Parts: sequence; C-alpha cells; structure tokens
Amino acid sequence: MWDPRISADYQVKVHTMALTGTYERTIDDKLRLAIPRPLRDGFREPESEDFFLAPGNEGCLCLYSPKGFEAFTAKMASVSTGRVQVRNFLRLYYSQAESVQVDKQSRIRIPERLVKMADLKHNVVLIGVHDHVEIWDKERWDSFLSQNASQFDALTAEALDLSLPT
Repeated sequence: MWDPRISADYQVKVHTMALTGTYERTIDDKLRLAIPRPLRDGFREPESEDFFLAPGNEGCLCLYSPKGFEAFTAKMASVSTGRVQVRNFLRLYYSQAESVQVDKQSRIRIPERLVKMADLKHNVVLIGVHDHVEIWDKERWDSFLSQNASQFDALTAEALDLSLPT
C-alpha cells in the first residue's frame, strides 16, 4: 500500500509488497525459529541470506531485510541526538540489533539476550507489519489482541488522522 506521507524513495527501496499475516511457530532448544515462506519471500533479497533482528515495541522483536534495516537506520541518522531520550534510544536499539543468517531450513537463530529481552518462550507468533516482521511470545500476543482488537476502528482513525463518525 502506497503511503504519501512516507518518501517514495523509502517505499520503493524496501519492498514491493506489504508483509502481512499471522503465523504461529515454536522456538527450538537451540533458539532457532523457522521463518514462514510468505514472510521470507516477501522481503528477502535474493543476494542475501541475512536478516536483521532488533528490539521492537511492546516487548516484541523486529526482523528486517538488509535494505529494510538500512532504510530504518537512515531515518534514525536524521534524528537529532541533542536530546538524551534520542541518544538513549539509539544506544539501546543499536546495542541489541544484530545480523542473523538464514539456514537451509529457513531458520534463524535468535541470540539469547534478545530471547530474554522479548521474554520469548517456546510458542511464538510472527506477524507481517508492512516492511518488517514482529516476533512475539504467543501469550503476550494473545494479551495484546484481547486488549486492543476492540479498538480497531479508533486505532484506524488515529493512525490515518481521520475522524470517526458520531
């Protein structure tokens, strides 16, 4: 979906189709996670077997293609570091972000510190969120859904800067 508020350059570079869908998976004892084919194919670059894994909001992890991560970091480079909150975010984000390789079974290994940060257990949910994938602990995702699903219309209006009819 084309968003006129986001630069055309960013949208074209990152992907040609929005990542969508919800997929339940398990993390094995070696902290490996299989990436569902629709998500993998949706943003993987043919010349790369790598993704970038980084902290997300609300306790999830974010998985980016190399170009998607590059686009996100380019946005971050334009943010002023004059405020302590910005510097702290950048420190926390970049100190935890990491390149991860995809193996022959289409799995990535999640570093233990990121598993702990996101409190991931055995059962996880992967969701496509436009230009990246979020990885949630299943219990946390179920809780998020139960708390927020009923607010979909209001969230839509706010996200799109629209007014709901009264």
